Amino acid sequence: MKKRFFLPTLLIGIALFTLSACSQNKKQIVYQTVKSTKTINWGVKADTPLFGSMNIKTGKINGFEIDLAKALTKEMLSNNAKANFVTTTANTKIQLLKNRNVDAVIAAMTITPEREKQVDFSKPYFPAGQSITVAKNSKIKNVKDLNNKKVLVVKGTTAADAVKKFAPKAEILQFDDYGQAFAALKAGQGDAFVTDNGILVGILRDSSGYKLVGGNFTNQPYGIAVNKGQTEMDKQINLALTKLEKDGTYNRLLKKWFGNIPGFNVKTAEKY
Repeated sequence: MKKRFFLPTLLIGIALFTLSACSQNKKQIVYQTVKSTKTINWGVKADTPLFGSMNIKTGKINGFEIDLAKALTKEMLSNNAKANFVTTTANTKIQLLKNRNVDAVIAAMTITPEREKQVDFSKPYFPAGQSITVAKNSKIKNVKDLNNKKVLVVKGTTAADAVKKFAPKAEILQFDDYGQAFAALKAGQGDAFVTDNGILVGILRDSSGYKLVGGNFTNQPYGIAVNKGQTEMDKQINLALTKLEKDGTYNRLLKKWFGNIPGFNVKTAEKY
C-alpha cells in the first residue's frame, strides 16, 4: 500500500515546491523589473506644495519628493534611468501599490503600524508631525483647544485619528484633498485645519491671514512604501537613501524646497 501512494505523494510535493518557488520569485519581481527597464514608477502627490504639486505652466509635478525620487532612481539604477510619476492621493496610494500601478510610493506617507500591515516602508526620510492651522484672529493655541470645535482633515491621512486621541470632543469634517480642506477653512466651515507640518507650511507659503499654532503634537515621520514581500526593492531604496544623505544630496534638496519657508526649521530635518 505504501508503494502505491509514493509516486502521487512525491508529485504533490514537487508541485508544492514549484508553486512556492514561483511565489517567491513573483514577490521579488519589482526590483528585477525596474533594473531591467531602468525605470521606476513612483506614486507621488500633485496637490501638496513643497512635496509634490502640479506646475500649471509646464504641466509637470515639482517638489522635494519629486527631486528626491529622481535622485533615488539614478542612485539605484543609473544616471540615464527614468523616474516616472503617477499621481496619487492620501486615499489611493496604498491601492496603487496593491494594483501594481506603481513600484513605490513617495507621497508624504506617514509610517504607522496599521499601514505596515499592508505595505513595507523604507527608513524615515522626513520628520513630519501633526500640526494646526487657524485664522490669525483665532483663539485656538494648541490641540486641546480643538475640543468642541470643527476640525478639517483630509481623508486617508492620520490626522483624524490624531485629533480624536488628543481632542476627543472635536467634530471632525473630512475632505478629499488638501486644497478642499483649506478652502473650507477659508470659507468658515471649520475652526482649524489639521495635517502634517510640512504640508501646512507649504500651503501657508502663498496664503496670508492664517498661522500655525501649538507646534507638532505628534511625531509621525514619512517613509517610502513598497508592496509587501518586495524586500530587495526596499533594501535598494534604503541603500540609495543612505548614500544621498551621506553625500549631501538630501540636505541640498531639503534647503532648496524648505530653506526659506517661514515656520519650518531646516536644521531639524537635515541628515549628517
